[in-house]
Amino acid sequence: MSESAVTWLTQEAHDRLKAELEHLTGPARTEIAERIAAARDEGDLKENGGYHAAREEQAKNEARIRELTEKLRTVHIGTPPDDGMVEAGMLVDVLLAGEPMTFLLGSREIAGTTHVDVYSPTSPLGAAIDGHSIGDTVSYTAPNGKVFTVEITGAKPFVG
Repeated sequence: MSESAVTWLTQEAHDRLKAELEHLTGPARTEIAERIAAARDEGDLKENGGYHAAREEQAKNEARIRELTEKLRTVHIGTPPDDGMVEAGMLVDVLLAGEPMTFLLGSREIAGTTHVDVYSPTSPLGAAIDGHSIGDTVSYTAPNGKVFTVEITGAKPFVG
């Protein structure tokens, strides 16, 4: 994530991520360290599957801690202005290849707190429409290489 990247989150998603970070840096980190110590006490580390599994879990835990720390450092909680401009935090209506579609442009972390599909502003579709306004038509190159026309028909702040 670049230094200038901002993660837009609902208050509910922010609270969930903050609780997850507190768990990972507290009880989870302690539990993994205890498992590593117990496995180390078993002897030969080269042949110790429990030790290697615990070290791998520790690495994953630390990576998630770094990810959450960065997200929470660059978080913006609230709603963007209701100005018809597509940006993170907006519920967007589009016609994608003639088919209507509604989704939230925002962090994937919000997906667990809403029934609306969520697209990241850095996803191919999100990047294609980010910064455009209602009425604009843009091209979108799908991951399979096909190019689609996207007409923005609505953009309003997401309120949860």
